[in-house]
Amino acid sequence: MNIEPALKALAAALHGEGPAVELSAGPDGDPVVSLVENTGVEGAAVVVRTSGSTGTPKATVLTVDALAASSMATAFALKGEGQWLLALPVQYVAGVQVLVRSLFAGTRPWAMDLSNGFTVDGFTAAAQELTDNIRFTSLVPTQLQRLLANPTAATLTVLRRFNGILLGGGPAPAALLDAARDAGIRVIATYGAAETCGGCVYDGFPLEGAAVRLAEDGRIHLGGATLAAGYLNAPGLTAEAFTDEEGVRWYRTNDLGTLDADGRLTVLGRADDVIITGGIKVSAAHVQEELEKFDGVKAAFVAGVQSAKWGQAVAAYVAVSGSSSGAADGAHGAALAEEWHRTLGLLAPKTVLPASDLIMLPNGKPDRLAMIERLHALHQGK
Repeated sequence: MNIEPALKALAAALHGEGPAVELSAGPDGDPVVSLVENTGVEGAAVVVRTSGSTGTPKATVLTVDALAASSMATAFALKGEGQWLLALPVQYVAGVQVLVRSLFAGTRPWAMDLSNGFTVDGFTAAAQELTDNIRFTSLVPTQLQRLLANPTAATLTVLRRFNGILLGGGPAPAALLDAARDAGIRVIATYGAAETCGGCVYDGFPLEGAAVRLAEDGRIHLGGATLAAGYLNAPGLTAEAFTDEEGVRWYRTNDLGTLDADGRLTVLGRADDVIITGGIKVSAAHVQEELEKFDGVKAAFVAGVQSAKWGQAVAAYVAVSGSSSGAADGAHGAALAEEWHRTLGLLAPKTVLPASDLIMLPNGKPDRLAMIERLHALHQGK
């Protein structure tokens, strides 16, 4: 992959000598550089195009200061700067950040050939080209799963030589993290978004200069120096997603989470209606409607829970006539899941928790957070 034009354009933008840069992947996999003039944002350096759960395109504007803060915090968390391997498409924030971090560190990144997609052999060969003693890369869970499915000695060797592998872009199943660490691979589970210059929470804890809080409904808010300036030419969307409170800017995510006594964040799932399971988008509201058509189902709550096999799995907390109050009946739930699978197919929940009633908040609304927590625990316990 030829990353020279991308590095040159990014270097100019980071030094204030050129306009902001948006990268995309060409038909041969090489980065295509687009220069974004007149962003209206002082210090704009990178534009990353993303989309919300409704599919509305959003172009996130990242400034030099935010990218610098992210790179510094990442180096601090990883205990050093080194050579990065690019194994992700550059149009994603995790991909462009490999190049940005390299420029700030003054190191030479290496890019694997992605013209035929991600392959184990391609990754192994690219990793063998790294020359620095300190090495890093960023992967998504599906890539790591492929690398560890039936690893060769060569693949394990290159994986173990990385000082850190950032794993983000989606839920990282506990079993995958355990398998990687058992194999002697240093994996850091990251959480963040394009709006936070990528991952700003490592293994549950915010990076230096980043902050995490929970709204009353359990929604995750991310704050600190790594936040984007906003969305390109979209002041309304920017105002909806970003707030400024007492001099601190916050980004309102679409995820629900919990914070333990030590301040460790656990992401429970998306707060919106879309569940991405096995690469397929499923409407939670539609599944809920279908479940409530079945005899004996008084009400249903549907959500996505973390799944080693599916990324997210459809799960349902259902108020069923005859169920004991608040108690999960494992056999009953399994029977319902099997029955609904015959009718609904891929839309059917993999995990079902039957109870006498849904869990409700004092205001009469469903307690989404409480039910997601129970569904998550039940699914992980299978």
